[in-house]
Amino acid sequence: MVTRLSKYFVRTLREDPADAEVTSHKLLVRAGYIRRQAAGVFAWLPLGLRVKAKIERVIREEMDAAGAQEVHFPALMPREPYQATGRWDEYGDLLFRLQDRKGGDYLLAPTHEEAFTLLVKDLYSSYKDLPLSIYQIQDKYRDEARPRAGLLRGREFTMKDAYSFDYTDEGLDASYFTQRDAYQRIFQRLGLEYVIVKADAGAMGGSRSEEFLHPTAVGEDTFVRSDGGYAANVEAFSTAVPEPVAFDALPAPVIFDSPNTPTIDTLVAHSNAVLDGEYTAADTLKNVVLALTHLDGTRELVIVGIPGDRDVDDKRAEVAFAPAAVEAATPADFAKHPDLVKGYIGPWSPEGAVLGEHATTGIRYLVDPRVSDGTSWITGANLHEKHVHSLVAGRDFTPDGVVQVATVRDGDPAPDGSGPVHLARGMEIGHVFQLGRKYAEALGLKVLDENGKLVTVTMGSYGIGVTRILAIIAELNNDARGLIWPESVAPFDVHVVATGKDSVAFELAERLSLQLEAAGLDVLYDDRPKVSPGVKFGDAELIGVPWVLVAGRGAADGQVEVWNRRSGERETVVAVDAVAHLLAQR
Repeated sequence: MVTRLSKYFVRTLREDPADAEVTSHKLLVRAGYIRRQAAGVFAWLPLGLRVKAKIERVIREEMDAAGAQEVHFPALMPREPYQATGRWDEYGDLLFRLQDRKGGDYLLAPTHEEAFTLLVKDLYSSYKDLPLSIYQIQDKYRDEARPRAGLLRGREFTMKDAYSFDYTDEGLDASYFTQRDAYQRIFQRLGLEYVIVKADAGAMGGSRSEEFLHPTAVGEDTFVRSDGGYAANVEAFSTAVPEPVAFDALPAPVIFDSPNTPTIDTLVAHSNAVLDGEYTAADTLKNVVLALTHLDGTRELVIVGIPGDRDVDDKRAEVAFAPAAVEAATPADFAKHPDLVKGYIGPWSPEGAVLGEHATTGIRYLVDPRVSDGTSWITGANLHEKHVHSLVAGRDFTPDGVVQVATVRDGDPAPDGSGPVHLARGMEIGHVFQLGRKYAEALGLKVLDENGKLVTVTMGSYGIGVTRILAIIAELNNDARGLIWPESVAPFDVHVVATGKDSVAFELAERLSLQLEAAGLDVLYDDRPKVSPGVKFGDAELIGVPWVLVAGRGAADGQVEVWNRRSGERETVVAVDAVAHLLAQR
């Protein structure tokens, strides 16, 4: 049936919404695809649902072709399964928690690993039932502290999440790559550029983890890649560890006065002046005091030593110390540790080790991989307005461990030896994990193997952000006048517009709309009477259907105008040939 704009539930706006930050947010609201309900929460209007359904159709077709079967779980889930896996606490403030009238605890699911695991446990008991891959397309909920950019980072979003179940590691590998291949086909069909990067699994757990990132300047993720093929999210980037250096012949540490050196730059300048050297920030050791709040509420200080030309990357620190929350130490924290001389902290003093192994502070001291045995540093001496030079790692101090929290920069060597890396911004559109046996062990999912022995099932998890993909497609496909949807996901195939006061134009537009529909195309027909051509053309350009057919001034002479919104071309064609012309062009 032809969709008539006079009866269609849509209203376009001429002005951008005040809270919109990015192009996709502005245009999706203005063109009548979505409407804001609350911060990070949107209602879907008929136009938006049509685009969303087409994206979901592509996903379903490729998931089905990969052997996965669709199920559907409720968004409202009980506490107990998430308590069993530890995620009721690990998710922290990201969870929407609520209670029923009897005081029972529930949540709005951010993901459904527990539900999938328990369903398979309930129905399957033998290795003969495996491998199994099942998926759903469902709304998810996360209480983002700062929802932003419309659909790109919301509190409610639609996701496709799939899970594979195998009883051997080899089976998991096969299932993982089957899903990974399906993802590549999905994104190719949707016309999305992507980079597959090594990623951190975060609260999901598991071993192998890869993200599909769409490179974009508005992306919230930073990733690195080398010309030799290495690619990783910055949270998962591994700093190349230098070989240890012999330190037997290195000079002993020397303390020197360093007044008025509150920054690394001032310390470097002062050191070059008083030590008669050519030092840079990379020769200094910066010691950053962090406070970790663990899931049980306890607070722990940890000090990380990094080269002075680097800073602590907040996201890398979150990953390194997860599930604890990480923040900079407060004055109250320092007050509890008077043995730390703020501004002059270091792992050593004239009395011996202050931090690390054999130290008396009781504070863990972790260092960047570049602080390897034999490296020599300028750093704090734990004395007011004094630093030390020629302090050698492995000789004068021994850290409690290594931690990857320092910022990553252009030119850093890739850990696989494939050359220097380059930083870029991207938006996550898919994520694949090898979960392993974490959830199966926590929830008791076992099957009998070929020998009649109970074995724990191993799992994979595979997610695609449906609504995020819709926003990214909108972000990529627009011009100054509005959206320009790719044909694969456009809400309609053709937008027919009747203009003017002459009934001939409307009769011709009606006839052509029915012919286009009979040819198998989805048609939106702007049949609104007493609406000016300028308004109709503006709406057509804003809504973004890729082909527009206009019956107007030339209708009496049997001519119509065909617009190609993607190329911008407009041509006049004979009305009787218009349908064949459009079909040939698509």
